[in-house]
Amino acid sequence: MSDAAQYSSSSELAVLRAADVWKSYDNGSIKVLNGVDFHAHAGRTVALCGPSGCGKSTLLHLLGGLDEPDRGSISLNGAPLRLSRSSLRLLRYQVGFVFQLHNLIPDLTLEENCLIPTVAAGTNRRQAHARLMQLTERTGLTHRLDQRIQKLSGGERQRTALCRALMNRPRILLADEPTGSLDEHTSGQVFELLLELVETEGITLVMATHDRALAEQCDRLVEMHDGRAYES
Repeated sequence: MSDAAQYSSSSELAVLRAADVWKSYDNGSIKVLNGVDFHAHAGRTVALCGPSGCGKSTLLHLLGGLDEPDRGSISLNGAPLRLSRSSLRLLRYQVGFVFQLHNLIPDLTLEENCLIPTVAAGTNRRQAHARLMQLTERTGLTHRLDQRIQKLSGGERQRTALCRALMNRPRILLADEPTGSLDEHTSGQVFELLLELVETEGITLVMATHDRALAEQCDRLVEMHDGRAYES
């Protein structure tokens, strides 16, 4: 069944939705998404699975407001998502993003990296610090707060990226190959932590991965190929 059909048959509210989304690069010469229909329900975990180049990351970037589709629409809680000031402010509070290579600032400490989103959101400093303590305790990073990112292990960096993404208490977490740069053992540990945090925080997770074993642990698995998304 196509994802569009699955969406139309469901009565649950889709907190994220892509409708007939197309995306290409280099003036249309590189076609990546060809009419994708996708949805994610509140509090569920969804895996986008497929080989490199199938459009997983592109779809995540569109869902997170990091890019715009050529055609089609993206909506967040039923409201159209556009790269306007109001939409970007909404995304700052509603959506967290975890990247494969973590995208942390190496010369800053773990604490400084995690506090960046709270500064952008104008969060009270005391509240931000309390949230940081809560997250680093749950991820086993409290003892590393004053360490610069370049001194952390790969697993510690990705756990730091998780903390940073959750600092503003988003309702949706987008994760792009969150364990792709880690060894098998560390990958399993980080993924278990990710699922645990998502469950305890009541977050909707959309995760892109080429690892089918990880994808099958999510509530739904959406296969991507030929620029389209299909319910597995």
